[in-house]
Amino acid sequence: MKYCARCITPDSRPNIRFDTHGVCSACRNFETKPAIDWNSRREEFLDVVKVARSSTASYDCLLPVSGGKDSTWQAVVCLEHGLRVLAYTWRPPGRTVVGQRNIENLARLGVDHIDLTVSPAVEKRLTLASFRKFGSNAIPMHLGIYNTPLRLAVQMRIPLVVYGENSAFEYGNAADARKGFAIDADWLEKYGVTHGTSARNWIGTAGLTEKDLSPYLAPDISEVESAGVRAVFLGYYFPWDVEISRRVAEQHGFQSIAGGARTGYYDYADIDDDFISIHHWMKWFKFGFTRSFDNLSLEIRNGRMTREEAVEWLRRRGDETPVEDIEKLCAWLGLNRGEFDAIAESFRDHSVWQQSDGVWCIPGYLVGDYPWK
Repeated sequence: MKYCARCITPDSRPNIRFDTHGVCSACRNFETKPAIDWNSRREEFLDVVKVARSSTASYDCLLPVSGGKDSTWQAVVCLEHGLRVLAYTWRPPGRTVVGQRNIENLARLGVDHIDLTVSPAVEKRLTLASFRKFGSNAIPMHLGIYNTPLRLAVQMRIPLVVYGENSAFEYGNAADARKGFAIDADWLEKYGVTHGTSARNWIGTAGLTEKDLSPYLAPDISEVESAGVRAVFLGYYFPWDVEISRRVAEQHGFQSIAGGARTGYYDYADIDDDFISIHHWMKWFKFGFTRSFDNLSLEIRNGRMTREEAVEWLRRRGDETPVEDIEKLCAWLGLNRGEFDAIAESFRDHSVWQQSDGVWCIPGYLVGDYPWK
């Protein structure tokens, strides 16, 4: 494995590219931010707002939200621009107490809210099937996050869907970033985190029918376009930074957790769902990095941490296996820990990992004295 010369992103990360200087595309994308005319971008957003507010729909925009900080930031920005907001949440089966509080806070800020709970019987079958096939328990969530809002917007004639960060820009390669500030079919296939599948691809799996999967079905993109629905990222119009969105969110009632980060580096991120940590942890098997690598790389790019400090943090953190969350997911899915571990192990990438004396390790790992076990 190779690591970015500036941050700690490895070349095994999907959709990442390294240039001839050994610098990753995410770092190169970040370099472009100071040159962006953000005043002009804000004016562009005012035009988007003007078009949305001129529609005859009861709502100006639909806001996909969770119980995280970015959701509060998105709601605040939209409300401050005079948009009539309908918020939508795909309710995760592992929603946390603090996640519920933050969802309730959004309504207090002045948005209407739909909290969609899918039948647990359906959710469990799809989650287990996706975990077995792709090593991801988050495919149902991402189908719900990206597909249902577009479908609702079409059905309710809501002209605008507003997301927060654009992962194609923050974590992907430059070519995708340039075209990735509005959601289209290409963006969904590459960055929708569903392994290129749609809900229809799962019909017949584990006995799931089209009716079972109806909450996850997306409208055809041509249908979205003909309905005049536009899906945008606030990260295009306003500088997106985890610290900025956190401060704004906390000023408007967002609650974090005590006792340190649940997964990754930030103690205010990924706090709304007990099971999301497992989705991130599976990157360890598949690609040889964890959620912490993404978080720490953002800190390096923003000048709040050096590369050396990030490596030292990883050394101190050590093993990041989310043991308690795995136990909760196993209990919910009806798996024993041995079955779970066998599925996880089947996704270990042997081009990244090597076994030595019965112990798996990553040759050339960034942390030289990592305690493999």
